[in-house]
Amino acid sequence: MNEVIIAIIDRSEFFKAGVRQNLSAQREFKLMDCDPDGEPLKFIDTYSVDVVLLDIDFPISRGLKLSREIRRHYPNTRVIMLSSYFNDEELFETMKTGAAAYMDKRASTAEFVSTIRKASRGEYPINDSIIARPVVAERVLKQFQEMSLLGLAREKVVVPLTNREIQILSYIANGNTNKQVAYALGISEQTIKNHISAILRKLNANDRAHAVAMAIRNQWVSIDER
Repeated sequence: MNEVIIAIIDRSEFFKAGVRQNLSAQREFKLMDCDPDGEPLKFIDTYSVDVVLLDIDFPISRGLKLSREIRRHYPNTRVIMLSSYFNDEELFETMKTGAAAYMDKRASTAEFVSTIRKASRGEYPINDSIIARPVVAERVLKQFQEMSLLGLAREKVVVPLTNREIQILSYIANGNTNKQVAYALGISEQTIKNHISAILRKLNANDRAHAVAMAIRNQWVSIDER
């Protein structure tokens, strides 16, 4: 199993110690502390960090900014934003930075392990968080609609989508969960997940949200009026 280098950026020594202790059983995880007052970007570059566990209040309001900087300078480094006050507003703002996940600091060890592994594989667990919170999903969809109206730059499509993939993307763009899409099309939820993976690969999209944005801007799918 490949080693996953993880940088913990948090002011709380108690929290960092707890993370190290709880994740120490995972042999593929190499945990490193990064001084919040140091140079996080230089640290990430020096140690080729795969995943960053970043306190959203690093210090107050700087966590989101740092997440954007990491994604801009080191696109292969995945950011997992951590919060002591998990809420819809933070989730929405975190999504806009390109972070792979947004987690409550009180999450279980199993949740941390699962999320870190998914992020290290290039997955975006934050998508499931957004879909599970209708208020946030609606805000994301509205933002994409506004982007479409502004005629923002069109991305290059690597491989054309099949009719089925466009159909699934249309359902997702209108706020449906994987389970709802599977039910509507009469196929399994795992099949939907497989199609979504293919869509992301073909569009060279970072995640489901990016794919939806591309689809709306290029007018491949339509959005139901609410």
